[in-house]
Amino acid sequence: MMQQDTHPVGLRIRGGTKVYPGTVALKNADFDLRMGAVNVLVGENGAGKSTMMKVIAGVEQLTSGTIYVGDQEVHLASTEDAARHGIGIVFQELNLFPNMTVADNIFINREKTRYGVDIDRTAQREATRALMRRLEHDIDPDALVGDLKVGQQQIVEIAKSLAQDARILILDEPTSALSAAEVEILFRVIEELKRDGVGIVYISHRLEELIRVGDYITVLRDGVITGARSMQGVDIPWIVLNMIGDASKDFPKTIDHPFGPEVFRAEDVYLPNGSGGFSVNGVSLSLRAGEILGIYGLMGAGRTEFVETAMGRYPHARGRFTVDGQEATSPHVSDRIKMGLAIIPEDRKQDGLVQILSIRENMTLSSLGDLSTMGHLDLPRERQTVGDYVKQLLIKIASPENPVSSLSGGNQQKVVIGKALMTKPKVLLMDEPSRGIDIGAKAEVFRVMRQLASEGLGIIFVTSDLEEVMGLSDRIIVMSNGRITGEFTKETATETALITASAVGHAVTHQKETVS
Repeated sequence: MMQQDTHPVGLRIRGGTKVYPGTVALKNADFDLRMGAVNVLVGENGAGKSTMMKVIAGVEQLTSGTIYVGDQEVHLASTEDAARHGIGIVFQELNLFPNMTVADNIFINREKTRYGVDIDRTAQREATRALMRRLEHDIDPDALVGDLKVGQQQIVEIAKSLAQDARILILDEPTSALSAAEVEILFRVIEELKRDGVGIVYISHRLEELIRVGDYITVLRDGVITGARSMQGVDIPWIVLNMIGDASKDFPKTIDHPFGPEVFRAEDVYLPNGSGGFSVNGVSLSLRAGEILGIYGLMGAGRTEFVETAMGRYPHARGRFTVDGQEATSPHVSDRIKMGLAIIPEDRKQDGLVQILSIRENMTLSSLGDLSTMGHLDLPRERQTVGDYVKQLLIKIASPENPVSSLSGGNQQKVVIGKALMTKPKVLLMDEPSRGIDIGAKAEVFRVMRQLASEGLGIIFVTSDLEEVMGLSDRIIVMSNGRITGEFTKETATETALITASAVGHAVTHQKETVS
């Protein structure tokens, strides 16, 4: 057992309870945050993890209970209060200004100035470059954050916290948008912070990742702490048992069914990237009804750009798409939806939901025409339809009239999936569908995917998770640098083969023969 006195407690919560209207998010929780160590926090979506972290970060305040920093009782009334006590947080839903530069985002509200008169932008740029070197990234300090990929934005968010010299750092799903190489960089930074005595709270749904990086673990279920101990001796069955009460939730078993005719085809798709090259470089593929096609690759491979091009997001793209034999000639997203395409975007907060609208209004945004009669929205029918999808997708809500922003990340993702399914698509494009979803919600989403495929829906899903793509796909395509660099069946796919194909610049096809 790890000697706990080598990692002194830097922050304690005693009797922590947080009540929201209609729900108790945290129930009499006792939590110890140890310094110079990674304190892993795990639980299903809605278990209370984010609530506890928001309380520590000063975003929310406890309904009852006490917080101590060191031996001092504190009241963290705001994020500024928390920052004064050396507490920083990197939120899963990134808090960045897209119309400002990387450097300006990192130093927002803490600007470097010349004699307190004006902002020293040169100093901010240099400090940003130093942070990026530390994070082993070459992101331009003057780049607009809105122009960056989600994974790069996550790096900027982490740099923002590092710039504050936080003594307690909360990382909420920090690897959800990072490639495998970027995850390794983050882990090296975490080890460096631990050596400096920083106490890190680490939230992730990737259980193997938690076991690798964690020193202590706390498990939450329905707002109650169900397990807290040193990470030594902890395995995945122990975590799952404490998270959900049993170890039965896993990848769904394949529902055997025959595939139908071709339902989607892409031919010679090119998307210029603005710097003389191509984000999507000559991609051709097809999909049959009832088939799940996984597209695997690392960040920057062109996977997201491909599915977005299929939806008509980039009118300047070249190539040919057909849906159920009908060529997509219109570049408009609305026309692609009418043809039978639907997409689950990677960034649900920015591209999938309108945060100020209710759950009901978000779910029906793309299918209002189908729910209207003579130009008037049929509200009873809308409520009934939303209720049916809430049940089908097992979305945990108190009321469909609550704002969608009140839901946990996993339940928000299921709302986006419900919105897409309401358009009755023939082809469903899913970009990182399990990003930020816990083990239970992930299994539910994957079961729905298999069920939909068995009913004849063609599904293309993008992922950087090897276990996911191998466990769910009927066929796998690998992309790298905008090109298809490998194609595999369930029988021929191995982790080694997929990783190898994702790192090469030429096509490797293994549909007939076994990959060694």
